[in-house]
Amino acid sequence: MENLWQNHKGSLVAVALALVALLSSAVFVPETQQAVIIAGGKPNRVANQYRPDQPYGSTGAGIVFRIPVYERVQFVDRQVLNLDMEPQQVLSTDQLRLNVDAYARYRIIDPVKLVQSAGTVGNLETQLAPILSSVVRQELGRRSFASLLTAERGTTMANIRNLLDQQARKYGAQVLDVRIKRADLPDGTPLQSAFERMRTARKQESLTIRAQGDRDARIIRAEADATAAKIYAEAFNKDPEFYDFYRAMQSYESTFAEGGAQSSIILSPDNEYLRQFRGKR
Repeated sequence: MENLWQNHKGSLVAVALALVALLSSAVFVPETQQAVIIAGGKPNRVANQYRPDQPYGSTGAGIVFRIPVYERVQFVDRQVLNLDMEPQQVLSTDQLRLNVDAYARYRIIDPVKLVQSAGTVGNLETQLAPILSSVVRQELGRRSFASLLTAERGTTMANIRNLLDQQARKYGAQVLDVRIKRADLPDGTPLQSAFERMRTARKQESLTIRAQGDRDARIIRAEADATAAKIYAEAFNKDPEFYDFYRAMQSYESTFAEGGAQSSIILSPDNEYLRQFRGKR
């Protein structure tokens, strides 16, 4: 063994150095990471970069070689990431203060631009978090609290996502979705006053609807009475004697049936009211 070392000392040292250099130049890139190879302080190439039209396993993951010392590797997440917004108060158009908690989902589609503009994903989220807060305040401030409970909420979220995505593209990121976790009224006195305002508004609305209904009912009744009077007048003109007889029968029914069998009416036989009982002479 000593003879082998003495005879091949130089060769063994060279093999060891070559093995160390090989191991230090090989880097394993997992499927969940994108590897940016930086040469001389500038991004040179990307391994396993995200591409929407390529499936996993064909984008360059695995062993990647670099020049030791001269080139270094920076890993960037390839998965969908979450960006949480700090809860904050937003003033809606109906003057209600809302406690809003939202989040965004995004992914890195250009890791070179990310490294050049922000450096790391952590720095990127530091840049995007205040932008998300500003966009949420801007969009929700244009709408009422009730609109957040309807289908209009989807349009609001789409507008927020588009505005945030425009800013994220500058850092090599793509915003996929924005959602509101909670949008509640603050606890305590502001909440009670908000409920009271809402109750007063609903009561005023109900009174307005009821008044409009009463007005419409009076108009309908007046129109119906006018139509009935017109029909009676037309019937009277066609057959005055029948109309007079019909109205007399209605009057008799109302008068004699009001008291039932115990009712008594004393009238002179020649009273005009009883002319229909006398018949034609």
